[in-house]
Amino acid sequence: MASLNVGNLGEYLREQRRNAQLSLRQLADAAGVSNPYLSQIERGLRKPSADILQQLAKALRISAETLYVQAGMLDEREREELETRAVILADPSINERQKQVLLQIYESFRKENALDTESPEGTESAVTAGTGEPGKTAERDADAGGTRGDGGSGSSRRRSSGGSGTTDGSAATPPSH
Repeated sequence: MASLNVGNLGEYLREQRRNAQLSLRQLADAAGVSNPYLSQIERGLRKPSADILQQLAKALRISAETLYVQAGMLDEREREELETRAVILADPSINERQKQVLLQIYESFRKENALDTESPEGTESAVTAGTGEPGKTAERDADAGGTRGDGGSGSSRRRSSGGSGTTDGSAATPPSH
């Protein structure tokens, strides 16, 4: 796959169009713009509005914010987050529902990490204090080989809980042999 980091908006749009295997005419039709206008954007002769960029992003199935960054409409500091989102949204191997779930998980981890960097070391943040938000519980479950809310036997989850019962609050009973 070609690099996402290209010199300007026009080159970036052309690269995304080619990656999507669309002709100039196909993309113009899908975005509701004229062929000559899209050609001028790709050649760097026109700077499109935010609305046009949004239409192009939708037609290319990428994040509009990524195009805004390329056009200089958004700050670079959010670039990595936006590119991650764009890659998820552009992945043809997962369906739309899966993409949205993956984006929600990604955002919850970003929020958790922001809270962790703000709280002093050794103290629990609101995410890990049992508020029901995704966070350390999900990590603990993943480390134990289970998934949050999996409804399974919980035997591996019991072992990972440090001897304090199960992570779901039910009483731990030893397995019968």
